[in-house]
Amino acid sequence: MSFNEIYEKELAFQANKRKATVEFISLISDLWYDDTVELVLFRNQLIDRNVSEILNLIEYASDFVEKPISVFDAVEITREIKNQKLPPSKIDIGKLVYEFHLMHKKQSIPEFVESKLSGAKKARNIEPKDVVLYGFGRIGRLIARELMARTGKGNLMRLRAIVTRDEINETILEKRASLLRNDSVHGDFQGTVRVDIDKKALIINGTTVHVISANVPEEIDYTNYGIFDALIIDNTGAFRDKESLGRHLKCNGASKVLFTAPGKGIPNIVHGVNHKEYDPNTVDIFSAASCTTNAITPVLKVMQDNFGVKYGHLETIHAYTNDQNLVDNMHKKYRRGRAAALNMVITETGAGEAVSKALPSFAGKLTSNAIRVPVPNGSLAILNLQLENAASKETINTILKKNALEGDLVEQIKYSLSNELVSTDIIGTSAPAIFDSHATISSNNGSNVVLYVWYDNEYGYSHQVIRLARYISQVRRFAYY
Repeated sequence: MSFNEIYEKELAFQANKRKATVEFISLISDLWYDDTVELVLFRNQLIDRNVSEILNLIEYASDFVEKPISVFDAVEITREIKNQKLPPSKIDIGKLVYEFHLMHKKQSIPEFVESKLSGAKKARNIEPKDVVLYGFGRIGRLIARELMARTGKGNLMRLRAIVTRDEINETILEKRASLLRNDSVHGDFQGTVRVDIDKKALIINGTTVHVISANVPEEIDYTNYGIFDALIIDNTGAFRDKESLGRHLKCNGASKVLFTAPGKGIPNIVHGVNHKEYDPNTVDIFSAASCTTNAITPVLKVMQDNFGVKYGHLETIHAYTNDQNLVDNMHKKYRRGRAAALNMVITETGAGEAVSKALPSFAGKLTSNAIRVPVPNGSLAILNLQLENAASKETINTILKKNALEGDLVEQIKYSLSNELVSTDIIGTSAPAIFDSHATISSNNGSNVVLYVWYDNEYGYSHQVIRLARYISQVRRFAYY
């Protein structure tokens, strides 16, 4: 075959792949908007992706499982998922295609899909949950983006209101709308946002979200806005303990509270690790812990369960945050007064101690410190661990890859195959922990290891908050991943 013939054959194959991907995208959208069935590809979101993005994710999936993952197979299996008429679900199409290839005795695709998703028939009915964002800062706006982008038919969580301390007028509403539309780190919101001054609301993707002005929680009666039995997601940081966060529950229309920072006297949850220890039927106030705690705890759980950890040190190389000064000025904390975008700043972190709230076996085992660095987002946790049972780099990586592929932590740990990974690459990653497999270090005797865990301290953490919110709201769907 000549070079030109090979080239023409390659062009034809690529055209067929892209055509199949267009059908795949259409099926993904139909499943979500018609049936509230969300497809992901090894935890990577597929809704609102374009053809090139989908094909790149499929290539990553093939490298990850070291097996061919074909868009053509994905389309066939997705067609059958559509035929199954499933209840609200979250399904990893990459895992299904991978498992289909592993079968020694081939089933037909309908038989295969029906057997794998048989548990969906036992799924209980879901009552939609009203959600209120109390505060509208970095985390609040990212949560709003994700909730509105994933609203679908509204069968899960419904963002109904945002509470701020501002006087509600057209200028303030437009500023809030602008901050939701545009983000210097995460880019433009892939949806529509407009202001309705008569309603005192933002109209997001055509849906009304009331903007309520209040100085304290007790001022609000949510039922005046048609909001009942709501989950209040407090991302202000103004209330940090059980008593002060409990003020939200004094409002008509509020039933549960989720705090987006470490809290005192309340369960501190890292979803995927310890959320099932707390029953939302009996607990009313939850904390989603910190971004750093959510990044390191899943990896530490894997290490403890498989090798045992005697003790260790956490050093987090953290993006600067809004509590630092833009230019040198007074600050109540040491060093944080120096210009954030010009300096590396040593400061404290409570993440090492906070791990023990989710994993009690780590009580007293971890020391920790932080270095704030001049990047606006994207952080890195370095774990220096002394193991009870020695392990090589290869053994550790194999175990962490297995946990990223299957089990309780597949949403929490993303296993990176890249040896060129840098901080901007991880921005927009929904997993709270991105394990850098190429950076793993193990001592000669395997008793001391150093692990590198990247995390998008805004986006990855926001997704952990949403996962926990779904658990609290009891709108968790049938899941296969």
